[in-house]
Amino acid sequence: MPAAAALDRTLAALADPYRRRVVDLLAERPRAAGELARALDLSAPAMSRHLKTLRESGLVEESHPTFDARVRIYALRPEPMVHLIRWLEEAERLWSEQLAAFKAHLERGQ
Repeated sequence: MPAAAALDRTLAALADPYRRRVVDLLAERPRAAGELARALDLSAPAMSRHLKTLRESGLVEESHPTFDARVRIYALRPEPMVHLIRWLEEAERLWSEQLAAFKAHLERGQ
């Protein structure tokens, strides 16, 4: 997948506040889907939809513990954030350059 498309999928997945909260919770440790639903006070179907979006974006991965294949454990995948971090760093660089040029322009005018 091209970097721009991966970035678009990551940003779209993170646009929802519930999905951002899931990412925050998973940053602490992997969690079961039911635990995430309870933490966010969401129904199981609603949590399932959010986790599907996060899975499809590549932000999380799903595994099943050996003791119970019905349980789904979710964990963060760091790779999709690489595109986001690079994009943010480039945006910060461009804004810094623009602000420095604007400051220089104002100082020349004085």
